[in-house]
Amino acid sequence: MKLRFATPEDAVGIHAIYAPIVANLPISFEEEPPSIEEIAARIVQLSPGYPWLVAAEDDGAIRGYAYASQHRTRAAYRWSVDVSVYVDDRQQRQGLGRMLYTALLQLLKDQGYRQAFAGIALPNEASVGLHEALGFVLVGVYRQVGWKLGAWHDVGWWQRDQGLPPGEPAEPRALHELDPAEIRAALGSA
Repeated sequence: MKLRFATPEDAVGIHAIYAPIVANLPISFEEEPPSIEEIAARIVQLSPGYPWLVAAEDDGAIRGYAYASQHRTRAAYRWSVDVSVYVDDRQQRQGLGRMLYTALLQLLKDQGYRQAFAGIALPNEASVGLHEALGFVLVGVYRQVGWKLGAWHDVGWWQRDQGLPPGEPAEPRALHELDPAEIRAALGSA
């Protein structure tokens, strides 16, 4: 399995993982699966400032993906990100989510992002376990915040401090500003 940055061409494989989740589970609050074109547009939109990673087989088949996005729009939040990871059903509980998140979180740290947040529709023991194993801590629960599939759902919010030094931060760096060695190290190919 190889980790790499997602391209718009990966939207087909990402769609194959995400569409059934949207259609059948409450873990995503989207009600209709986004089209392949919409997923490709999301990759293009986020990629300059935020990593979007895929785990691909040698034949190019996408088995999982993880990405970061803006936490909030007001300027003082710019050192914080929201993160998500999704893994193909056939790859569940094999360490792929951890591998994707480990690389994603390292890239975000290298960029200068100080806090990572994850919203998890509850209950979801597997996702909670993964996030807590990677250093996320529960900071609160939005009760009955989303109606999907005929029921109200809570969303827990987990936060991970990226361990950067205190004090006035430098501006977060765009992905193209990272040193290639930082990228190789984060993706596990150093």
